[in-house]
Parts: sequence; structure tokens; C-alpha cells
Amino acid sequence: MRAARLSSSVIARVAYDETDRTLSIWFRETGRYIYSDVPSAIFEGIRRAPSAGRYFNDCIKRRFPCRPDPERRKFRPRFSD
Repeated sequence: MRAARLSSSVIARVAYDETDRTLSIWFRETGRYIYSDVPSAIFEGIRRAPSAGRYFNDCIKRRFPCRPDPERRKFRPRFSD
């Protein structure tokens, strides 16, 4: 696993698992999200981008399957039907 802290107002850090091809992104306001089937070049791109937020919007958002960190579920409100 490779990881990096970012100096971004939106993204705190990123981590990439080469075996699973997953990219974890920790957003400062909303926590961690996990993106699947991500090539390693995307991790390198966000790590080196002058604006991680802009890179995320242009190259990651809506381009890869995404799920919230499963550990966060216990903190989400429950809704009744």
C-alpha cells in the first residue's frame, strides 16, 4: 500500500492498494471513500497534482465505482421506512 498526505483544502490524504487496485481518499469534511478498479497512474496523478480537488473532479469523480468507508456506517443516521 502506498499513501500520501496532501496539502489540499478538500482532500487530507490518499492511499493506493496495488493488489486490489483501490484508491482510498480521505476528504476533510466527509471522511474516507474507496474507489475500485483504479490504475496506479491515477494515484500518482492526484499525489502530484497542483490541485488535488481539481484532479479529483476531472479524473476520478464519476469515473470509478465508489463506496463509503464501511466503518463510517455506524455513525450514519438510521432512517425508518
